[in-house]
Amino acid sequence: MARGRTERFITSRLEGGSIRREPDTLIVEEPLSIRLDDVLVATTMRTPGHDFELAAGFCHAEGLLDGAAIRGIRYCGEGPPVSSEFNVVSVETDGAGPAPVPRLGITSAACGICGTEAIERLAETLAPLPESEPFEPAVLAAVPGRMIELQDLFGVTGAVHAAGVADRSGEPLLVREDIGRHNAVDKVVGRLLLDGALPASARCLYVSGRASFEMAQKAWAAGFSALVAVSAPSALAVQVARSAGLQLGGFARDGTVRIYTD
Repeated sequence: MARGRTERFITSRLEGGSIRREPDTLIVEEPLSIRLDDVLVATTMRTPGHDFELAAGFCHAEGLLDGAAIRGIRYCGEGPPVSSEFNVVSVETDGAGPAPVPRLGITSAACGICGTEAIERLAETLAPLPESEPFEPAVLAAVPGRMIELQDLFGVTGAVHAAGVADRSGEPLLVREDIGRHNAVDKVVGRLLLDGALPASARCLYVSGRASFEMAQKAWAAGFSALVAVSAPSALAVQVARSAGLQLGGFARDGTVRIYTD
């Protein structure tokens, strides 16, 4: 299941004062349960596709691996994978990490703690990023325009977010799409993790929406040198970026960008 799924629906469209029937393509949204060493650690609503990357990236970003090596990823459930509609993924490690802790509920962008405490917790587990030459603002400004050409699902449905990786020249190296912004980033990070390409130093993480606390935290955990977003960052995201030593750009569109941290 490498690519996100879509479905076709017949709609009624008002245009030019008249109504006509025509098909529309919509993105599929389904729950994915993520198990780590047979323990349910999260359930998230996602666009089916690149599920193994999503599971690996989520476990990495949440610090659930903590040095453990991934030995395998598979679809699971009661009976064959098709019986669970490929909506349960199990990540198997070498057991070197902490014991997985079961979690309840659907993952969301809410961290559940105040901003200061959130940053303090990150600083306890994540070291500041190594100093590096900042990306040129013109390079960051051009990244969204180069990424949009690779966002196939957005072109068809207009309903998904994207995350991508760019090198210092702004060349896109990897793009993933999902109905959830955090899922798209987890898919990107998961691919890099499975390829042995973390930390992602001298690389820029691109997100198609806003730069929230969660986006900055995931960029920091993956070791990116820069984060660039099409929309605005939150105040907490800027604080996280400053604590991490992460270059942060927002409002990257139409050849412009605003740099919040260098």
